[in-house]
Amino acid sequence: MGFTVLIPARLASSRLPDKPLADIAGLPMVVRVAHAAARSGASRVVVAGDAPSIVAACEAHGVAAVLTRADHPSGSDRLAEACSLLGLDGDDLVVNVQGDEPLIAPAMVDACAALLRERPDCVMATVAHAIDDVAEFTNPNVVKVVLDADARALYFSRAPIGWWRDGFAQGITTLPVDPAPLRHVGLYAYRAGFLRRFPALPVAPLETLESLEQLRVLWHGERIAVHVSAERPGPGVDTPGDLARVRALFSAR
Repeated sequence: MGFTVLIPARLASSRLPDKPLADIAGLPMVVRVAHAAARSGASRVVVAGDAPSIVAACEAHGVAAVLTRADHPSGSDRLAEACSLLGLDGDDLVVNVQGDEPLIAPAMVDACAALLRERPDCVMATVAHAIDDVAEFTNPNVVKVVLDADARALYFSRAPIGWWRDGFAQGITTLPVDPAPLRHVGLYAYRAGFLRRFPALPVAPLETLESLEQLRVLWHGERIAVHVSAERPGPGVDTPGDLARVRALFSAR
């Protein structure tokens, strides 16, 4: 059974305006993302853009794209509309690859889709990797996740979790080894039926507090399977500095 990669892309970005169209080695960033995703086992890759310029840029480079509303409050809402436009529903598998991840690993996309396919007890799957750096662990911009015995997410947080009571008594200077803290990677697989109804679920208080949309899923009693990867994803693009770094990596290839 194949799966569809959907890539949400919007022009508005406070830190990097027109981010999806930023040039990376001669191609718009969102096209670079689509090309990387196409190297996975996906049966198709579609960009869900919020502006005609995004759709036009994709089509100019042979990338499928659909135009979605510009007023969606989140990427998940945009993907839900894209599912409707593409006729995806029920148990159809959808993988959400962020539109600012031109270095996403195709194997990681495949692993996320395969995990959800194997876990009928879960409506979503995502990815994490071990943290081995104290600064990363304490950084509130780095989202952490803790798991249950069946590798399902118990909680996501910007705070350093799990908290090592004895080891952190004098401050966080080293990290526990077992279990190692996990960084959450913003790559998601969904069953399309759940994705289409997700925007209608009431927003969870913890989601608002942490500014983490995935907490809505847990708040409403649904489960998220987590693939723990030995591989780290390539750097994403949020700022002009990130863009310069990724451009340099492409130039060095």
